[in-house]
Amino acid sequence: MLEDQDLIALQEARSKVEAAYAAWQKYRTFTQEQIDAVVEAAAEAGRREALGLAKMAVEETAMGNVRDKLAKNLLNADLLPKKMRGMKTVGVLRELPDEKVIEVGVPMGVVAAIVPTTNPTSTAIFKTLISLKSGNAVVISPHPRAKKCTCYTADLLGGAAEKAGAPAGLIQCLENITLQSTQELMRHRRTAIILATGGQGLVRAAYSSGKPALGVGPGNVPILVEKTADVADAVAKIVQGKSFDYGTVCSSEQVLVTCRALQQQVLEELRKNKAYIATEAEAEALGRLLITPKGTVKPECVGQSPVRIARMAGFEVPPDTSIIAAGIKGVGPDHPLSREKLSPVLALYFAEDFEGAMRACEQVLQLGGLGHTCVIFSRDEARIREFGLRMPAFRVLVNTPSPQGSVGVTTNVFPSMTLGCGAVAGNSTSDNVGPQHLINVKRIAYAVRSAEEALPVPEVETAETAAPAAPAPAPAPIAAAPAAAGRGLTQEAVEAIVEKYLRSRGVVESPAQAPMSRHSAGTVAEIVDRFLAGRRAAAKSAAASCQCPLVASPSSQSASSPQAPSPPSPAAAEPPQVRIADFVCENDVREAIENNRKIFIGPRTIVTPAARELAARGDILVLAERK
Repeated sequence: MLEDQDLIALQEARSKVEAAYAAWQKYRTFTQEQIDAVVEAAAEAGRREALGLAKMAVEETAMGNVRDKLAKNLLNADLLPKKMRGMKTVGVLRELPDEKVIEVGVPMGVVAAIVPTTNPTSTAIFKTLISLKSGNAVVISPHPRAKKCTCYTADLLGGAAEKAGAPAGLIQCLENITLQSTQELMRHRRTAIILATGGQGLVRAAYSSGKPALGVGPGNVPILVEKTADVADAVAKIVQGKSFDYGTVCSSEQVLVTCRALQQQVLEELRKNKAYIATEAEAEALGRLLITPKGTVKPECVGQSPVRIARMAGFEVPPDTSIIAAGIKGVGPDHPLSREKLSPVLALYFAEDFEGAMRACEQVLQLGGLGHTCVIFSRDEARIREFGLRMPAFRVLVNTPSPQGSVGVTTNVFPSMTLGCGAVAGNSTSDNVGPQHLINVKRIAYAVRSAEEALPVPEVETAETAAPAAPAPAPAPIAAAPAAAGRGLTQEAVEAIVEKYLRSRGVVESPAQAPMSRHSAGTVAEIVDRFLAGRRAAAKSAAASCQCPLVASPSSQSASSPQAPSPPSPAAAEPPQVRIADFVCENDVREAIENNRKIFIGPRTIVTPAARELAARGDILVLAERK
């Protein structure tokens, strides 16, 4: 018999996921009417036992109070079902005849529902009902400190669902809870999607499980009381929200921000609403008590009464105290009370003006509340819009207690216990999660136009359809001086070419700089004489010594031999008989360089750009005239 508790927990998780999946195979065939009947029966059971479930939750967790736990249960067992009535989630959701599109709702399968200790029965009701409404099965993983009340809630709703025709086993709850069993639930091959409510570690585990997940981030809610607000009404609603279930709701108020001009009026209204105003020393003690050095909430302080919180911090408050209010001098890690506290302790920050108050609210959200919720009390619509557009939160509430407004009690947002914080907080949604997030939508779309009508595409020339490329234009001929008829280059022409070359290299000055000096002229003449002497001596042997019809080798010219005849006079010189290339590529030039040869070209020779660039480095190309 298996006795290892870790293995027992793992096996239970696997077995219950499989059982839920088997039940879902039948439930997935239910019509919308059959599903709605199951949802209504389960919700009725939740309403009937709402008070008893609230008492069980407070007794087991020692968090919050029965009255507010009851309100949470009714939110999910009464208000939520009313909101879902008439909502289509399976089968044909809607038809768009003008667009010829039909949208069909398709259930996902088994929902893994992680339930926190702060709201153990209300969250179980919520996640069960939205899973049933969307045509899915659900397996609940309770918090170990709330196992009894959460499993009782699941059994209550499951029994009612079966009586209404749901397959047995559609709603499951783990009784042996370990970290490994919860991970197994999230990663199981039959699990389709995860609804994760809990600490940041749990939410990160859900998102890293490899399954689709709807996790939610923490809340650190700022409340701005603007100068046009009804201060008495605003403070009363803030106290109502902050005291609700002793601050265990993630959207509970955390920092009240207002201008110094309203400071005394705000403090007076707080006292009228039985808030205890802590001294500076008491505020410091509260900060040490509630928040760890790492900036997290101390679990033993979560959801405790104001009287108990004060005693734990070392001071006393009246028994009827609604909340404890404590002033802070700034927002950030150095001010612990500017963080989320999950208890009936409200921080107070007084700014110099509206802009300073806006900055403070932004800082509060950035300190652990990005994407969640913020509140403004004002009668100035322009200021309300400015606040709403600027704040990095996806629930911007106006003139309402924050917990009640965020979950859809006092506002028209969707009733929900899972409040998404969007990508800014690492969440996959910024919505109040509901059954609409637990279905896939199939679309049946009819052809209404041809592809050519929808997206005209111009003709594109391809390699197969392209016309033959026109020959490249002949390169510009290498500059050369005019030659006398039948006599090659003249002395004067060569001197002009050499002088131009030397100027380009900076050897002699250009005419714009100074007239050519006698020394510079002598240099030109000397170079010309050497050039012509070698050229005349090579004329007779160039054709005979050429080893390639396209190139001539200077090393084979007879001028290099001691027995070579003396060079003829310029008048008697004849140009060498060479073959002029029609086309020169880079490879031709490389071979000429390797063999120390020249390539003769004419005005119509085609020389590739790469060949011309390479030849320029070694003066390989020689311009000659065709005969």
